[in-house]
Amino acid sequence: MKNIAEFIIIGRIGKVEVLNTATRLSIASNYRRRSENGSYADDTHWNTVVVFAESTRCYIGEHVARGDLVMARGRLRQSSWDKDGETRYGVDLICLDFARLAPRQLENGEVSG
Repeated sequence: MKNIAEFIIIGRIGKVEVLNTATRLSIASNYRRRSENGSYADDTHWNTVVVFAESTRCYIGEHVARGDLVMARGRLRQSSWDKDGETRYGVDLICLDFARLAPRQLENGEVSG
């Protein structure tokens, strides 16, 4: 049996950062939470996803913009690095599947791109 650690994020693009061998995406996902007065509000979480596949990176560069609704699926990878003599730990979200679900909707109701 294969052991897996995966993620799926459906959210809106905040930032696209193109690096030498990877593209880093900032994707916002919203969760509803109930406030103390009983009303509901969105609780936004920003997720940083890393894309290595060249074909996916090209697609993102040509078709994806800030505010677009996207789906990213992939695997989790633990990482560690040293900073100021102290070992730090993190979890990388490595994107394996990516899709643009809808363009950003402008304030006047029109869609971009």
